[in-house]
Amino acid sequence: MPGNDMLTEKPALTLAAAKKIMMAAEAEALKQGWPVVIAVVDDGGNLLCLHRLDEAQFGSVEIAIRKATSAVAFKRPTKNWEESLNSGQQRVLGLPGVLPSEGGVPLVWKDRIVGGIGVSGVRAHEDGQVARAGAVVLD
Repeated sequence: MPGNDMLTEKPALTLAAAKKIMMAAEAEALKQGWPVVIAVVDDGGNLLCLHRLDEAQFGSVEIAIRKATSAVAFKRPTKNWEESLNSGQQRVLGLPGVLPSEGGVPLVWKDRIVGGIGVSGVRAHEDGQVARAGAVVLD
């Protein structure tokens, strides 16, 4: 039997929590009248929930998923990559899995990343506003 130093426990995002996050983000998007796609992924970037609001463009489905996955993979909001690119750091375009557009936010619980939320469909800063509205559910 392995000793305690060989394994660790980690929190996992449940479907119930993902739904609450999704509902909070969706409420913000509806309040603003923004037709977006919202994706919630677990800490491995696996899709848990996806909502495509009425009138949201279907091209935003993959982008929302990629924003959520990028936020988890690099443990930072995708806004950081957008800011790097805007400041002239074009190398971010060559990093696998990076999506340099605001709207992807890591989901953090007790200082551990348990997943990510990605939003696409309106302006990047508006996508970010919707994503943050979902992410605060775990605060």
